[in-house]
Amino acid sequence: MSETIGFIGLGAMGGAMAGNLLKAGFEVRVFNRTASKAQALAAQGARRVTLPTEAVRPGGLLVTMLADDAALEAVAGEGSGMPERLGSGGVHLSMSTVSPQTARRLAPLYAKAGAAYVAGPVFGRPDAAAAAKLWICLSGPAEAKVRVQPLLEAMGQGSFDFGEDAGAANVAKLAGNFLLAAAIESMAEAFAMAERSGVDKGAVAEMLGRTLFACPVYQNYGRAIAEQRFQPAGFRLALGLKDLKLALETARTAGASMPLGELVRGRLEDAVARGRADWDWAALALGALEGE
Repeated sequence: MSETIGFIGLGAMGGAMAGNLLKAGFEVRVFNRTASKAQALAAQGARRVTLPTEAVRPGGLLVTMLADDAALEAVAGEGSGMPERLGSGGVHLSMSTVSPQTARRLAPLYAKAGAAYVAGPVFGRPDAAAAAKLWICLSGPAEAKVRVQPLLEAMGQGSFDFGEDAGAANVAKLAGNFLLAAAIESMAEAFAMAERSGVDKGAVAEMLGRTLFACPVYQNYGRAIAEQRFQPAGFRLALGLKDLKLALETARTAGASMPLGELVRGRLEDAVARGRADWDWAALALGALEGE
């Protein structure tokens, strides 16, 4: 591959995604605030840099996979120097789950510098990231989306284009995460009903996962909830709370009502207050299972 990719954000997801770019033959420059997280990638051939802007070449490609809006703004937003560093022809592929408003605020900064901002938030846990099986939501300028297609193919199993509005892909991602959280809450309530009626909740989870709800969400989360297996975390509960808050904020801005979202947010806030922030977000199910 002739492209050099700057990759910022090397957590459980980002590290695996950057690793797949290396496997695909890209030259990858990596930056992470905690420098030690770049060691494994450096051993695979990535080049470590000490400043975020050093990760990219003028007119090149940048991928970010960061925890939240504040982290994204800090390394690639106004005053970061990143839009100017990318400059004419550059593309920032932002794969973080952030507010649509943040994406819409950043996009003009890149356009002003002659670059493009493409939103590409993903569905999938760290094991899916490692296997290059992510599903990717995409929005932004058409030409820039064409340019990043080889990166998407190296990191995921498919992408869905939501047009040129920079925030559209993030709306779709937040809608999906809301549905995941709602499914967890629904399963928890159903399993609690079964268990208190004297029926094995594991057997109920298996039956439903093989029949009416034969899909990965109900199969995988159903087993985890029935077995109350919430550690180690594939997706931290604290990040789930962040995403639910973003979904509710997006709904309010659009004039939509999400009463179930409010309930799930309460479950997540209660779980954080009980010291479960670093558990898998499926632990929100304990609210119903334990009758809290």
